[in-house]
Amino acid sequence: MSHCQQAYDLLAAQLTDRGVDVEAVKAKLKAQHIETPSWGYADSGTRFKTFKQAGAAITIEEKLADAAMVHKVTGVCPTVAVHVLWDFKGDNISDVCAYADSLGVKIGAINPTLFQEDCYLGGSITNVDPKVRRHVVQHMLDSIEIGKQAGSDLLSLWFADGTNYPGQGDFRARKHWATECLQEVYAALPPGMRMLVEYKLFEPGFYHTDIADWGMAYVLCQHCGPQAEVLVDLGHHARGVNIEHIVSFLLDEGRLGGFHFNDARYADDDLTTGSVNPYQVFLIYCELVKAGELARNVAYMIDQSHGEKPKLEAMIQTVMSIQTAYAKALCVDYQRLAEAQASGNIVDAENTLIRAFNTDVEPLLCQVRVEMGLDPDPLAAYRASGYQARIEAERGIRESGGGLG
Repeated sequence: MSHCQQAYDLLAAQLTDRGVDVEAVKAKLKAQHIETPSWGYADSGTRFKTFKQAGAAITIEEKLADAAMVHKVTGVCPTVAVHVLWDFKGDNISDVCAYADSLGVKIGAINPTLFQEDCYLGGSITNVDPKVRRHVVQHMLDSIEIGKQAGSDLLSLWFADGTNYPGQGDFRARKHWATECLQEVYAALPPGMRMLVEYKLFEPGFYHTDIADWGMAYVLCQHCGPQAEVLVDLGHHARGVNIEHIVSFLLDEGRLGGFHFNDARYADDDLTTGSVNPYQVFLIYCELVKAGELARNVAYMIDQSHGEKPKLEAMIQTVMSIQTAYAKALCVDYQRLAEAQASGNIVDAENTLIRAFNTDVEPLLCQVRVEMGLDPDPLAAYRASGYQARIEAERGIRESGGGLG
């Protein structure tokens, strides 16, 4: 018997003693679906410079190939989010979809690119110029059509709308314009497609951001309809904000559409998930596990900027971190937690969570991967594949295209 098998058997026995259905946990881990972003494989950087890496993807075909490699070693990343103006050139949608299929992945969330044209200096859906707003709405409508052709059921929206100076814009007028634009786009959604509205505390506007928090996004969704939901980006909050509380609230309201997973120390740093605060990711997953059916349609997407780490290794590391958080959340004794809460036993309630968080779930995840026909260590499998050396040799260092600069 291997050391990994022995470690798993011991952990499985311990979890069973806690009342955890180990087979059910494994089934949920095998069914986990984490979407990676096309732009996460391209060159990225800071406001000062885009730092290039050898082998970074430029074309959508290269991005899909990299995403397919991540899926190959992790087994849980079957879809790839795309940014329309970065990833589609003319009428190549069917070709892109066919190429994705050939690699064993599919197109996921459709992200209209709403911030990289000169006309957006004054905003997009909150621009004072109705011609610009019309242009923006048309781009989103075109993106819906792309989603239909690609078989995607998610339209993911983030707006870089805001102002830099007091008096620059009228808050209520801008709110009304945003509502009108989103309502028109919402009306064009086909059945089964959801519109996810993302928010951000600040940036690029230094005075105000038009959709600055989850409450504003929630109200805009209410003005649209049930297919409009809030997208929570873990980095888009003030420091210390209780994100798991927001998640629970939105779940209860039926308005949690999905996540952009990352981590941050100060602001929207887009660091690898769990690198700064893994306990927070665990607590978020606890709320999702407790919600049960309320969380069945939540989309789990990564949105990170890998400027220093090797891009595919960073993506694999993030996927493994998310898997770990989910596994630990599945190991919580929720009956014991509820009993402690009902009796007002704060210490036992907190310790119930801490016990699960401190559990070494690596043997469980290794067993799940083996049963899925995967290497128990995805990162080691990637490093042994020779893929990184091959793309560095084939692609080299080139001018960037379709990333975050």
